[in-house]
Amino acid sequence: MKKIALSQSSPRPLPPPPKQAVVVMGVSGSGKSTVGEILARRHGWMFIEGDTFHSAQNHAKMRSGIPLTDEDRLSWLEALGRELARHATHGVVLSCSALKRAYRQSLRAHVPDLMFIWLEVGREAAAQRVAGRGASHFFPASLIDSQFAALEPPHDEAGLLHLDSERPLDDILHIATDWLQRKPHALP
Repeated sequence: MKKIALSQSSPRPLPPPPKQAVVVMGVSGSGKSTVGEILARRHGWMFIEGDTFHSAQNHAKMRSGIPLTDEDRLSWLEALGRELARHATHGVVLSCSALKRAYRQSLRAHVPDLMFIWLEVGREAAAQRVAGRGASHFFPASLIDSQFAALEPPHDEAGLLHLDSERPLDDILHIATDWLQRKPHALP
């Protein structure tokens, strides 16, 4: 799967945070897979690419330009929750859109102290990033509007870091690591 190239700045090393379960969330094109994978690798944690847990039917539906429904996502969210719970004590990062509060609650049912990093991106930047993935990716740019329509911003949720995904990648990773070191369970 082709990932998004986010801009980079000079790194400022931080010690690793305590092992925990983290979801990097946002609409398609926000950079959640890129950020999640690097964050996990830097800390020696497990990385779970949420898209690989979608059923063949879900992939086919998205490939055809049809947005997923809440019902389509039920078994997907259940599988992701089980995976998070299985790896939580060893450190795990999941990339998952987690667009709606109910989806995040479903994941938290498996890991009550689950942390979320919300990468917010503008519609135009998301569309450009998704279009840049090419035709081989299952998620077409035509579905971007459905992602923004479904998004229930988690502004008032505990255990959440809100970041602008158009920031330099190293800044995002530094801020996320610093935040996870503090292991916040309340609004920052």
